[in-house]
Amino acid sequence: MVWNSKIGIYISRVLTILVLLVGVSSCIPRYTLNGAAIDYNVYKTIRVGEFPIRAAMVYAPLQPLFENKLIDTYTKQTRLKITDSSNSDLAVEGEITGYSLSPQAVGEDAFATKTRLTITVRVKYVDNKEPRNTIDQTFSAFRDFDANEMLTSVQDELCSQISDELVLLIFNATAGNW
Repeated sequence: MVWNSKIGIYISRVLTILVLLVGVSSCIPRYTLNGAAIDYNVYKTIRVGEFPIRAAMVYAPLQPLFENKLIDTYTKQTRLKITDSSNSDLAVEGEITGYSLSPQAVGEDAFATKTRLTITVRVKYVDNKEPRNTIDQTFSAFRDFDANEMLTSVQDELCSQISDELVLLIFNATAGNW
């Protein structure tokens, strides 16, 4: 009889621990390593529109480079399906509003030793499921290079680096929901 009561106590403790573990495990927040904070039960599709160049200075390869990097990021970092449909759950579109050069560091001879390339992008992010999450924001990034280098020799690499930074900023402000 004593033996049966000890087994009963043991079984009730094990069951209590199992119930607690199941209850606690359902309360654990889930994190993604890509930074996306998207409820995939609600959001299934995203449309990435064109980003035409509206800057005074134009570098034609920038538009497709930037658009492709943006599409690649949403494809690789989320489970959203890219669509051309106007009735997508989310939409990202905008324009490249700035592409400029400015002198940065001045040498002993009063000439610039560094030049800064700055790219500015205006983004409109539309959340068709939750309109209060819609944003219209400007993002800017830059890279400096030696003033004795020709822009044409470093332009492709600088545009790629700046586009990577801009895409990261845009992704964090939209899908990252920071």
